Amino acid sequence: MNEQVSGAGPTRILVIDDSNTIRRSAEIFLKQGGHEVALAEDGFDALAKLGDFHPDLVFCDILMPRLDGYQTCAIIKRNPEFSGVPVIMLSSKDGLFDKARGRMVGSEDYLTKPFTKDQLLQAVQQHRP
Repeated sequence: MNEQVSGAGPTRILVIDDSNTIRRSAEIFLKQGGHEVALAEDGFDALAKLGDFHPDLVFCDILMPRLDGYQTCAIIKRNPEFSGVPVIMLSSKDGLFDKARGRMVGSEDYLTKPFTKDQLLQAVQQHRP
């Protein structure tokens, strides 16, 4: 019988990025870290998956077609069911403006791409509920 202490299970993480390469590397790194991963290629895709997957943590790219990362983060944070889920913005630019704007829409942190496995897992460790 497989008994699990509540709260001790794998962290459920949603990775939103329009780059297939970034999504795949994040998925590999996170799964190696023992986490459960769902992938979305843009904001609309992510919003459709939120309700089914119920992530504990979200990594969200900033520059995406249709719905960018700031808009996606703001929508997640406005939803009472997901407002407490930490969102970490991903960007290829390490800009002060991007970080500030991310904070304004409710993101908890910021990770610059390309990230290493250690950086990604450290961010999960730091922000998981």
